[in-house]
Amino acid sequence: MMREIERDVVPGLLMLPAAILAPLLTLATFIWAVSVESGWLGLLSFLLLIASFVCLGGLFMVNPNEGRVLQLFGEYKGTVRSPGLRWANPLMTKRHVSLRVRNFESERLKVNDHDGNPIEIATVVVWKVVDTAEALFHVDNYEHFVHVQSEAALRNLATHYPYDAHQEEQVSLRSHTDTVATRLREEIQARLEQAGVQVIEARISHLAYAPEIAGAMLQRQQASAIIAARQKIVEGAVGMVEMALQMLSEQRVIELDEERKAAMVSNLLVVLCGERATQPVINAGSLYH
Repeated sequence: MMREIERDVVPGLLMLPAAILAPLLTLATFIWAVSVESGWLGLLSFLLLIASFVCLGGLFMVNPNEGRVLQLFGEYKGTVRSPGLRWANPLMTKRHVSLRVRNFESERLKVNDHDGNPIEIATVVVWKVVDTAEALFHVDNYEHFVHVQSEAALRNLATHYPYDAHQEEQVSLRSHTDTVATRLREEIQARLEQAGVQVIEARISHLAYAPEIAGAMLQRQQASAIIAARQKIVEGAVGMVEMALQMLSEQRVIELDEERKAAMVSNLLVVLCGERATQPVINAGSLYH
């Protein structure tokens, strides 16, 4: 595999005076040669004038967080990362590669989650180029490659997790955002390793059930929430009843047989678990008559 080779070239400020003065001197020499009708001197000065203009083409600018990939007749010669005015062989091609941090948001993809439910999902990926040689020479278009592989990784990730957790320890797309984001970043990074790209962050930006099942899934979520709430209410009511019976027994407020305990438990559970306020009923008689 081709790896990046960082290359130091001649500072442009050292070559700039020579690159400016050389054409002027050769031009003056050419004019003087024409005036004295010296053919060989005029030809030589003309060739030197062309060469000096060619040398001017060796000057190039490197901006901060930018790389210039140098190639000589198709052969990779290195990458210049030092910012400023630089000079290299004019015959070399100098391709620009941005090393800045970039991000993009994928389109909303319609996929099936682990349970087979159709969902809509999208991601935001933050990335940058860390190896210019791999980015240019290992893939055809590294920016397009990043987009396509990120969407492919997102599709694959969505099939490994359910939209919502139906068990307490189950990892889901909706409830375990940090875990899913870490897994997504790792999977995208594995796909982009050969392109010289580092994935800094990847997070889900949109997550929803597909429109055709959104209504049914909303009812399912509401039912699950109601069941969970009822379970908490019943657990609390049973605890309160148990505490009441224990306190009555310890403080000897009243002695209750099993039948009266059952009646008291029934009444307390109705009061504590009912959705509406209960209406008291006064019993003027005895429990046994």
